[in-house]
Amino acid sequence: MGKRYIDCSARELAAYHKKELLQSIADSEGRVLAAETIGTVTPMLVNITNAEFVTSLGADIIMLNIFDVDHPVINGLPEVAPEDTIHEVKRLTGRMVAINLEPAAVRNDGEKSVWSLTEGRRATVENAKKAADMGVDMIVLTGNPGVGVDNKAITKALADLNEAVGDRVILTAGKMHASGILSEAGEKILTKEDAETFIEAGADVLLLPAPGTVPGFTMEHAAELIKTAHEKGVLAMTTIGTSQEGADEATIRQIALMCKMAGADIHHIGDSGYMGMALPENITAYSVAIRGKRHTYRRMAMSLVR
Repeated sequence: MGKRYIDCSARELAAYHKKELLQSIADSEGRVLAAETIGTVTPMLVNITNAEFVTSLGADIIMLNIFDVDHPVINGLPEVAPEDTIHEVKRLTGRMVAINLEPAAVRNDGEKSVWSLTEGRRATVENAKKAADMGVDMIVLTGNPGVGVDNKAITKALADLNEAVGDRVILTAGKMHASGILSEAGEKILTKEDAETFIEAGADVLLLPAPGTVPGFTMEHAAELIKTAHEKGVLAMTTIGTSQEGADEATIRQIALMCKMAGADIHHIGDSGYMGMALPENITAYSVAIRGKRHTYRRMAMSLVR
């Protein structure tokens, strides 16, 4: 019998494989916090990675956005071989690491932005295998703003990746916002049918918007989707992907409690408080809201050499 994720030391987490990680998250009863960070921008503390910063504020899972498996960049990281990038993030944070891969084509149709998709960020079997070999614990199939990821594409990628790396890596699927597909906005971002399809295709974790983050996505709708996930034996992760990670702390607490009431196993907070991670005080405020100060401070204080 393993320990709850929120009680695990860095050494204990490092020894866990997919099955133990999923069980330890489930055993934590809605008290696991995932913080998304972008490694390609200048870190908020300049020469300290955003991954280390969010860890110090109470985050349990590091989610790397805009991470290219062909050209890994985490600004602020000590110089390591490209293939050792994820291992170094894990060494410095003592946390499990997830990356986003997007089931969409690379488009060359004009203005480039930080969100513009590159080949090494696509949800392909080759990229998933590279990620698993690098030490990634979780692959999140989703879409960044305007990329144009629809639920059908997520399902196809999920089935392919489940066959290729499903025994090694936790597979998470869903959308935080419409991702440029206007026909899949509001409640249509994720329907009960979508959820069931994702689970059948091999999702270990269902990803959905946090209530209060996208128009029309209510706590009741989230609760229905999470109930579907739990009935089928998979976990659920609510997500703040609408830059509300830069809102005031009262808003963050309200979202956190709605996610808790809806049944979230993992609470995700996005990467655009400024650019690259949530506002520091909001990460800690979210943590305190879902598990209190004792667990928050314990998480912040626990040495990585334990």
